Amino acid sequence: MNLIFLGPPGAGKGTYAKHVSQKYGIPHISTGDIFREAIANGTELGRKVQDIVNSGQLVPDEITNALVEERLAKEDCVNGFILDGYPRTIPQALALDEMLKKLHKELHGAIYFEVDEETVVKRISTRRVCSSCGRVYNVITLPPKVEGVCDECGGTLIQRDDDKEDVVRNRYRVYIEKTSPLIEYYRNQNKLFTLDGRKSVEEVVELLFNILGGIK
Repeated sequence: MNLIFLGPPGAGKGTYAKHVSQKYGIPHISTGDIFREAIANGTELGRKVQDIVNSGQLVPDEITNALVEERLAKEDCVNGFILDGYPRTIPQALALDEMLKKLHKELHGAIYFEVDEETVVKRISTRRVCSSCGRVYNVITLPPKVEGVCDECGGTLIQRDDDKEDVVRNRYRVYIEKTSPLIEYYRNQNKLFTLDGRKSVEEVVELLFNILGGIK
């Protein structure tokens, strides 16, 4: 089963991808993971990505597309994959269509986790991260036993700069602006499935599995 997960920051894409990955035995692939793996493997494309990232620039579509195609051709994608964070634009979606043709694969669904701005802000701005071990908490839904202290290692919990409210609102608006055309693109292909991402994780997972059971 070949899937794309769409949704703004804080929609829970990573959480839902883990559930689907475990159930169907297919890899959850994010562009960040692809970049890190290419850099770690020291491939030619990986070295290019490292130079670009080190210089503070955005990785151009040409390299991103090539890395995604390289990743989807790997053996663990034989039975399917979940793409998270790609495509982000119509040109990337068109490139994905072409690479899937070359790989003799078909996209089975684009799952859009729809979440409003206020819910996203509430979820992300209440997130805290341990400065020592990186464990993630939420002051409302997953608080530490002692305020400001990590249960795991006793480290100090901090709020990342990109989790602050004004930054989160900007990230949300940029995402919606760039992603709206993608939603229409996959809707026109009858590949789009929309889920209410405001519901609980358990409810969304149940709805998601119902959808996937119908398109498998």
